[in-house]
This record gives sequence, structure tokens and C-alpha cells, in this order.
Amino acid sequence: MSKVEVNEVAQQTGTTLTVGGGSGKTVKVCGTTVTMGRCGGTVTLASGATQSGFGRTGTVDWCTTAKTSPLTAVSGKGYMINTCGGAVTVTLPSSPSAGDIVSLKDYKNTWGVACKAVTLGRGGSKLAGNCLDATLETEGQSVTMVYIDGTQGWLNVQTDTTVAGEAFVAASGGNTTITCGNYKVHIFTGDGCFQVTNAGASSGSNTVSYLVVAGGGGGGYYYGAGGAGGYREGKATSDSFTQSPIGATSGIPVSVQTYPITVGGGGAGASGSGTPPVSVGTSGSNSIASTITSAGGGGGAGVCAGAPATAGGSGGSGGYVPHSVGAGNTPPVSPPQGNAGGSSNPNGGGGGGGGGALVAGANAPSSAGHNGLGGNGANIGTNFFGPTSGSYGTPGSNPGRYFAGGGTGSWCGSPAGTDAGGEGGGGVGKGALPAVGSNPGTTNTGGGGGGGGGPGGTSAGGSGFVAIRYKFQ
Repeated sequence: MSKVEVNEVAQQTGTTLTVGGGSGKTVKVCGTTVTMGRCGGTVTLASGATQSGFGRTGTVDWCTTAKTSPLTAVSGKGYMINTCGGAVTVTLPSSPSAGDIVSLKDYKNTWGVACKAVTLGRGGSKLAGNCLDATLETEGQSVTMVYIDGTQGWLNVQTDTTVAGEAFVAASGGNTTITCGNYKVHIFTGDGCFQVTNAGASSGSNTVSYLVVAGGGGGGYYYGAGGAGGYREGKATSDSFTQSPIGATSGIPVSVQTYPITVGGGGAGASGSGTPPVSVGTSGSNSIASTITSAGGGGGAGVCAGAPATAGGSGGSGGYVPHSVGAGNTPPVSPPQGNAGGSSNPNGGGGGGGGGALVAGANAPSSAGHNGLGGNGANIGTNFFGPTSGSYGTPGSNPGRYFAGGGTGSWCGSPAGTDAGGEGGGGVGKGALPAVGSNPGTTNTGGGGGGGGGPGGTSAGGSGFVAIRYKFQ
């Protein structure tokens, strides 16, 4: 068998070089076209040889082991992405060349399930002309990304599916999700997770508004009322709802990740023990969303000098004998998250009101038959929640929905006190003679518990509440 070895094939118009006779391989040079091989033949690179300049034909070599964790893709490869265990991030190659290609396929048809989308990282290049990552959240989706140039970057050539970075936040989580025009609100009435699958962009919206209310404090044994849970509210610059008087004028920036959400429980009302009973109400628990922590409300004072009210988001109030009141906005934040409780009647017979988000608890009046009123909570616009606003908070004297009202104290007399708690779920204190159980703070408002009415009951604070709102289109 003959063999021809050459170092270079030079262009000679119309020249044909045949290797191995009529059944061998052909290198044909015609004009600017070089054709290697015969019809039905095979051209094989020698062992250790490499090729360049041939490009790809628009297909990839598929990795047959499904990927379940973050990875950086390699040009020319296809990947089966399995998100059964949770979301996966795939980052496209950095510094790509024109013609680079990567394919992805939904391995078990789970990309469309909540919290199981694929984040497609752009790797420093553009996606469909945008400097934004993309989210793949269609069940059974396949994409083939080809790098075109610096203007458009990576484009999807798989059928007609568009893959482009989103300019708005996309997320999941909460007990309920409300759509209000161009906004979504995720409601948390208990602990959960807020999972961001797309962080948005400054050209659309990349921050979220929030309402974070802590659990209210419990009422003390004899008279002292619980303070409201801390109230913190912030409004993203792109948002349009009506803020409360103490709302912050900035939202929280978010990134693609899962944010644990904590909804604080209300503090227990004091049970009364010992001779004489000296119990103080239990403080409420904190609520937390990302970088925002609202402090639990302070507990109401007990009957003796050894049972003063405690500080918190809003402070608890004084009890049967004069006590120092519980301070509000503890620990301090700006804008303040709450106010101090009110003092008891120095002559005995009435407890002060627990502090509220917007108003301090009132001091107990010197006249018999009245309690110190709980401080009013803050009112956020009904347009924060949209058509279901009536499901959250409480109504009040001004428009909006109220949260974080202080509890009203109780008094030593008969009949039971009837004064209302602070607007925003504050509980009502009851009289001690005869003993009547007091009202707790309202669930998911952060309202403070009403002051205890002696044997027969003191009341717990209301549990907290978290809502996160963002522009999604």
C-alpha cells in the first residue's frame, strides 16, 4: 500500500490530490474551498493530533450523568439538570468565542415546580442583549445557547423559546401570594422561606418592600398590659402603596437565594404564682426577614415591686403598684419600631396601657373604673394588600390596616373594664373583682395582651406578621 505524506496543502485552483487511489481519501482544492474525504468515507485525526478552525455543527456532546448541584458549563457540552432536590445554578462559560454552544435539558420535568427552577448565569457576557441572568422555569424545557457576539451575547436556538434575563424580581414562598396589578405580595403568618429565583435589575425592580411585625408582649398578673411587637415597614423606590407614618423610604435589595422568614409568637400572659403573686407577662418573640428584625413586645408589670414591666419593640405598662414602664424601640432602630408603655395609677387600682407602634401607652387615670389605654398601632395603606386587604390587620380610626397596637391595662374594681385595646390588635384588660379573664392580642397583628384581672386570667400577646411585596412586571 502506498502512502503520501505532506506538510502543507497549498491552494492550486482546480487541483485534485488523491490519497490511496480511487477508493482512498481526497483533498480537493477548488478556488477557496478545500474538501477532504470521499463520499461515504471517513476522515480521522491521528492520535495526539488536534483540530482548530472547524467549529461545531450546532450539536453538543451530552453528559449522561444528571447534574444536581451548581456548575460552570463547558462549550460543546449538554447537561441534564435534575432539580428534584432544589434549584440549581448553571453558569455559562466566561470569555466565550463566537459559535460556543451549551445545551440544557430538564431531567425530570421539575423546573416549573416552586423553588426548583434553574438559574442561568451569564458568566460575564450578555444574555439576549441584556446584562442579566435568566431563570428557566418551564416544565420539561430544553435550551441550546449559542454565543453570537458582544452585542447579543448568548442566544437560545432551541425552537422559538426566548431565554433572557428578567428585569424584575421573581420569587416564591409564604402562606399566600397576592397579585396587585404589577405587584406581588407574599404573606407569612408563620415561619417559612422566601425564595428569590430572579433578582431583577435597576431598569425594572431589584428591591422589595416589607412589613415585619413581631409578637406582642403578654399581660402581667394584676393590671399591667403587654406592649405591641415591633413594627418595621419599608417601601422600595419602584413601589406605589400608601405608607404608614413610620415607614422607611427604602426597601431591601435581594439576590438569588433563599431567605428564611421568622414570624414571632406572642408572649404568654402571666399566670400568677406565690404569695403574693408577682408574675410579669412574657415578652413576645422577634420577627425576621432578611436584614430586618422587629423586636418582640415587652411584658406587662405584675402586682408587686419585684415585677416591673419589660422593654421591647413597644414596652409593657405598669401594674398594681407604681412601676417603671417598659421602654419602646428596644433595641433602637430608625424609624422607631414602637413606644413605651404607660404607668399605673399611683394610688393603686389601675394599670397603664401597653405601648403601640405609633402611640405610647396611656397612663392609668386616677379615677376608678378606667384603665390606661393601649397605644395605637401603625396603619399601612390597603393598597399594600390589594383586594384582600380586609384579611390582614384590623380597621382603625384612619384609613388603612392597623398592626402592633398595645394592650389596655386592667383595674381593681367591679364590673370588668370595657375600654378598647390599642388599634392594631391590642387586647382589652378586665377588672379584678370579680376576676375576669382578659383578652389576648389579636393573632397575626403583634397586638399586646390586655392587663391581667387577677385570678381568672391574664392574656397573651398576638403573634406577628411578615409580608414582602415587589414589582414583578
